[in-house]
Parts: sequence; C-alpha cells; structure tokens
Amino acid sequence: MSKTLAELRVAIDSLDQELLALLNHRASLARDVGEIKRAEGSPVFRPEREAQVIQNLQEGNPGPLKDNSVATIWREIMSACRALEAPQRVAFLGPTGTFTEQAALQFFGSSIDRLPCATIDEVFRTTAAGSAQFGVVPIENSTEGVISRSLDLLLGSPLHIVGETSLLVRHNLLRKVDSLEGIDAVYAHPQALAQCQGWLNTHLPDADRRAASSNAEGARLAASNPAWAAIASERAASEFGLHIVTHAIQDDVFNRTRFAIVCLPQTMPMPPASGNDCISLIVSVPNRPGAVHDLLVPLKTHGVSMTRFESRPARSGQWEYYFYIDVQGHPSQPHVASALKDLQGLCAFYKMLGTYPITA
Repeated sequence: MSKTLAELRVAIDSLDQELLALLNHRASLARDVGEIKRAEGSPVFRPEREAQVIQNLQEGNPGPLKDNSVATIWREIMSACRALEAPQRVAFLGPTGTFTEQAALQFFGSSIDRLPCATIDEVFRTTAAGSAQFGVVPIENSTEGVISRSLDLLLGSPLHIVGETSLLVRHNLLRKVDSLEGIDAVYAHPQALAQCQGWLNTHLPDADRRAASSNAEGARLAASNPAWAAIASERAASEFGLHIVTHAIQDDVFNRTRFAIVCLPQTMPMPPASGNDCISLIVSVPNRPGAVHDLLVPLKTHGVSMTRFESRPARSGQWEYYFYIDVQGHPSQPHVASALKDLQGLCAFYKMLGTYPITA
C-alpha cells in the first residue's frame, strides 16, 4: 500500500534533518581543510578539484536526479563550504542582473562577495589591483564570435585564466510598459543588439538601437523612460522592475556565451590537470609565407587537438596579427608539453593565457 501525503511529508522532513546534519559535518571538514590550506599557503579555490568532485558524483548518479541538477546542487554546497574557509570576492561586468553575474554565480555558487563593474576594463583593473580575487568576463558568443575587448585586454594583462563557464543566453525585451507600442529606443550591449537584429528588424524596425555598457545597464536606463526598452535577462527584469514584453528574442535558439574566470597568478597558480583541460595561448609569427600554416604542424605532430583559432590586429601599422589559440590538454602531459615547446620556437611572440578545466 502506498504512503499517504502526510506520511511522505514526514519522511521528507526526517530526511531533510539528516541531510542538514551531513551538510554541517561536511562544512566542519571543509573548515578544517581551510586551516590546513592557510598553514601551507595553498589556494582556497581549486577549480580542478571541484570539477572532479562533480564529475565523480555524476558518474555514480543512480537518479532520478539529473546530472545537471547534481552539478548545481553540489556547486552550491561547495560554495557555502568554501565561504567558511575564506570568502571569495568576484568582480564581474555589472550592474546587478547581467549574464556575466549569472555566469559568476554558476561557476562559484552564490556564497561569494559580488563586485559589479561598469566595464570589462574595470573588471580587469579591479582584479589586477587585488580589490577582487577573481574576475569574470565574456570572451566568446556562439552567434557573434569573440568579445574583442576581452581578448585585447588579456594580451597585456597580468591576469591569467583559471576557469571557464558558458550560459545558454536567452534575451528578452524589457520595458516599464507591457506593450510593443510606442518604443522609441532599445538599449543593450552591442553583442546583444547584434544577436537580436533579425527580431528587431521585424518587430521594431523604427526603434533606435542604442549601445549600453551591459544589458543590465540597458535595463536600468529603460526603467527611467517608458518609451525606452532593453534587451536583457529575466534577472534584470526583476532587478529593475520591468515587464518582460517578449521572451527569447535572440535570432539563434542555441545562442551561448562563454565566460573566462581570471585572477592574478599569486591568487591562484595554474590549476593541476583535471583530466579534461584547455590551454589558451596568444602568439604571433614572423610575416613570411607559410608562417601561419607552420603553427599547426607541432600540434599535429604531437597529436594535440586545437579547438579555437582567432586573429586580432596587432595595431602595429604593419598588417601584423596576434592569434588566439585554444588546445586540449594540460602542460603536465608530455605530448602537450612537447607540442607547446615546438610551437613556441616558431613564434615571434608567445604567451600562455591560462590552463583550466573544461566545463561540461
């Protein structure tokens, strides 16, 4: 005979108390770990360790919880336990309500001190100055390609990449008035305006499109004038008291944005190998025939897979370029180390931006 609703609720309440006791026990152990780390001078945050914990749990997950739910739950558990060791201050492209803030919460969990910044430049400056331990910046969109400013700043910054995360981005049209009528201007980050240009051409062809430093900043502006609208997240709608006039107006239903987690090397050195890692590089080559082709030879020779190859002008006035390359692997792997050594020998400029676990 099946249990009644009241009996099931009693069973759930009992399990909740058991879970709470176990979580507090885990938190006590994490606090002990924190004391050992402080004595050793080792970093509190270990992204490769957290990635391995989640992967191990997902591999042994019997259900009915889905693997992505397991990842979300344990990321929050680890975030709360990590905060007992030492609170993490994280800078992100603000204001509150941006997709970058959402990416920060997805990566670190919600038990962090959040520091919204007005621009990507400010995220880099704040993190490089030590005002935040980590920074989160967008680096690539599946529709519009790389975020040029982030790549340009990585070139000269002392920060390195220690992690990544990606979001399935859903853009919404937000407004003080729940109507498409009478909209004079639409505010958003230039990337969001580009990602929604087909919808805007069809539904708001006469509205002025105005660039904002972030989508959340666009939402803040739209909240000040009923004739203005913004393209932003549901979180931004809630933050600024706006109606969601139309959901999911992006032109690509699979629109995703990738974000980099950056910090100073003294805050956290290169993470050890997790078993599924990425190396990001910036290189340039002498301006001679076949030089770019030669860059690929060491990777092929040593069996290293390249997952991204982007070019950016070097701004030297000589038609020279920097190349941003992502490869799979970790420098501790012999074949990867050999490939990187050979690659560096071909380059006029070579900088490793970071090594970090690949997110699922």
